[in-house]
Amino acid sequence: MISLNTILNLSRPKKRLITLTVDSLFIAISFWAALVIRIDSFSVFSNINYWLILSGLLPLSILIFVKLGLYRAVLRYMSSQAVWAVVAGTMLSTAALVLIAFFSTTAVPRTMPLIYCALILLTVGGARLLIRALVTQFTGSNKQPVVIYGAGSAGRQLATGVAIGQEYYVSAFIDDDETKHGSVIQGIPVISLVELKGLIDAGKATRVLLALPSASRSARNRIINSLEKYQIRVQTIPGIKDVIEGNFNASELIEVEIEDLLGREPVTPLPQLMAQNITGKNVFVSGAGGSIGSELCRQILKFKPAKLVLFELSEFALYQIEKELSEYIHKNGLKIKLFPLMGSVQRINRMENVMTAFNVNTIYHAAAYKHVPLVEHNVVEGIRNNVFGTYYAAKAAINAGVETFVLVSTDKAVRPTNVMGASKRMAELVLQALSQASFNKSTRFCMVRFGNVLGSSGSVIPLFRRQIQEGGPITLTHEDITRYFMTIPEAAQLVIQAGAMGKGGDVFVLDMGDAVKIKDLAEKLVRLSGLEIKDEANPNGDIKIECTGLRPGEKLFEELLIGDNVQETFHERIMTASEAMLSWEDLEPLLDILDTKCHEFDHESIREILLNAPTGFNPTDGICDLVWAARRSEEPQPESAEVINLQRN
Repeated sequence: MISLNTILNLSRPKKRLITLTVDSLFIAISFWAALVIRIDSFSVFSNINYWLILSGLLPLSILIFVKLGLYRAVLRYMSSQAVWAVVAGTMLSTAALVLIAFFSTTAVPRTMPLIYCALILLTVGGARLLIRALVTQFTGSNKQPVVIYGAGSAGRQLATGVAIGQEYYVSAFIDDDETKHGSVIQGIPVISLVELKGLIDAGKATRVLLALPSASRSARNRIINSLEKYQIRVQTIPGIKDVIEGNFNASELIEVEIEDLLGREPVTPLPQLMAQNITGKNVFVSGAGGSIGSELCRQILKFKPAKLVLFELSEFALYQIEKELSEYIHKNGLKIKLFPLMGSVQRINRMENVMTAFNVNTIYHAAAYKHVPLVEHNVVEGIRNNVFGTYYAAKAAINAGVETFVLVSTDKAVRPTNVMGASKRMAELVLQALSQASFNKSTRFCMVRFGNVLGSSGSVIPLFRRQIQEGGPITLTHEDITRYFMTIPEAAQLVIQAGAMGKGGDVFVLDMGDAVKIKDLAEKLVRLSGLEIKDEANPNGDIKIECTGLRPGEKLFEELLIGDNVQETFHERIMTASEAMLSWEDLEPLLDILDTKCHEFDHESIREILLNAPTGFNPTDGICDLVWAARRSEEPQPESAEVINLQRN
């Protein structure tokens, strides 16, 4: 006996041939049955005129169904459109019956076409609904049950998209609207959130899919927090637009966006600030291939500069961002000139030539080494890039007559405990001094300070997700460590807007919201993956969280301000601070000495300079440079070895 699975695996042409044959039988059976029912006699089969009517009706009815696209519809996904095709085809077939009978002068009872119409609907339409139900029953046995949160139009579209796939089926909708509870939408019951546990216990919910495209971030955060206690996997899709347009693929389900966990609403950028230093101007972005630099470029293009110069040391990073931006320019029909240039910010002549050649008006300086442990292990290169790279870029800007120079700084520059933070604070001091230097006649300098950005290279979130997928453990440096977070697009927009507000030497601080405890974030990610924390209280849990100890130079918490003298601006997320600074006459000799000591790889003197400068440097570790440590290990040590940690007394 041919199984249902064998039929389902046939090629499309063979399936259509079978369907067409079955429909032909249904038409013939419906025709003769209608006559027998109406005349109440089997003598109709001996009437040659009825056979002639059928010989014309059968091919004409099949042709009508073909033209209506009935045989293009896939039975297992039969939609309302296919049902209407059956209804319309039935009506036209009935009309054809009446016309053929009329022109053939064959006596056909008046009610016979009505009976024929009902039988066609019952057989041709009913058979398709039956096949759809059987196929759904057959294929659904291997699918995982999911629950969709949100029974609105997006939820219904998502349910349709899920039904098409082979991985899941929707067992229920959850909705906050109490008037929908107990109703059925597309054959799927709508329940309240408190009923979710019953579905989980019954094995009818393995994950929750969010369909909340219009919900605010705070509302999504509230919903996600309410789902966390059920320890069921919570996922969403890359974009509800894909579902609506029919491009949804169940394999594209992604974990909950981390910005939804933070629950802070993004602020719409002010167009006048975004455009002020960009529209119609020649813009230069250093570190254009990095996390922040590349997003700055994307945001800059939206406000139509005349030229955009991409300055990047990494060839591959430059290739990627240039390709992406070129496609965007072409797709949107923009007249922006794009210039991908390789180079190092440590070469002042290269930068000055570039800035002069392209008549640069605005610079966003995002080229920096930012990973704390790596800079601790490579002190000289960290200072060369972060301090002198900024210095050379700023001097080149002055010499080239650049109007605005914006430095992308960091919260780690505030009371730094590591070389990376100290080097960024030194970079701020350089710009503060140059902004008031007598030889600076044209360039306005400002700095924008903010914390961690979500999704940047080295971010903990991708690391935690990978560790959860691998079964753990999740590694934290300390259970009490906290950080500020902001999305990359929002950070880039605020950098551009802050740069437009600068008057010269300004230090802008972005409002990052509340600090987030990293351990709480890790635990939330575990629970929203449908897993349990493994600890002493729950030894049978799934994912263990281990603390590995603070890395060299790492702080438990970050700050955004050195002092309390912060002032608000007319932008609700941007503040300005008055920080301690040095005049150029005092700072220049300090830079000369630092340059010499870097050239000599004199790490002890480098640390002493950073300590004596007004950086607030208070290192938590000794010198961690790997080359310095390797050289010392080869040198004879004194009898009482000293751990070098040149801190202020």
